[in-house]
Amino acid sequence: LLYYIRTWDRRAARRPDRLLASSHFSARRIEKAYQRPSTVIHPPVNTEYYVPGPPKDDIFVTAARLVPYKRVDLIVQAFRQMPDKKLFVIGDGPEAARIRRLCGGNVVWLGYQPDEVLRDHLQRARAFLFAAREDFGILPVEAQACGTPVIAFGEGGATETVSGPEAGAPTGVFFSAQTVPAICDAVRDFERGRASFSIANCRRNAERFSVARFQREFQSFVSAAWAEHESTHTARAAA
Repeated sequence: LLYYIRTWDRRAARRPDRLLASSHFSARRIEKAYQRPSTVIHPPVNTEYYVPGPPKDDIFVTAARLVPYKRVDLIVQAFRQMPDKKLFVIGDGPEAARIRRLCGGNVVWLGYQPDEVLRDHLQRARAFLFAAREDFGILPVEAQACGTPVIAFGEGGATETVSGPEAGAPTGVFFSAQTVPAICDAVRDFERGRASFSIANCRRNAERFSVARFQREFQSFVSAAWAEHESTHTARAAA
């Protein structure tokens, strides 16, 4: 059955005139699967709502739709091994009951929370934890918009939205494997270099993904595609 689905999918992918990708990571996957180039336009992030707020507290935060590939379980297990560090877990989904059972002690389960509670925790956190391999990943950008650095898995869209320690204005650190020890090491690396991260740098980096930027780039993409269509249609009519 999968053979026929893949065949249909590949055929369908040839029909659009142009393809859009949410990140360069996605563009590479499109190229591999469909042998077609795509234009990268990063999704919009509400940087008008997610803004720096109260002073930082001695807490860490993770938030996600609780599904297996998000690997929130690894983040929780890592912090259970670091009892001197407090983690808040925000989210809901099929994995919620299992993740909740892993929490306790220094790991506080909050479950589903409205946007204002999420924003408050992102604003007050020392860092935001993100362990998924995402095509883009909105939450790490929302955290940075709140002036909060990110500790993220070093694959996927996060590598395009978070500036690592080697950058002139770093906004986070990466771990190279989705494992508990790797997350623990990354948290310790972050703590050692915490002075190099600033609210201003995180905010400035997040502003690259504003709604206004998305609207401008998407409009430009559509206008160029339409102009090309009109030109081709006119040339065919003349012939």
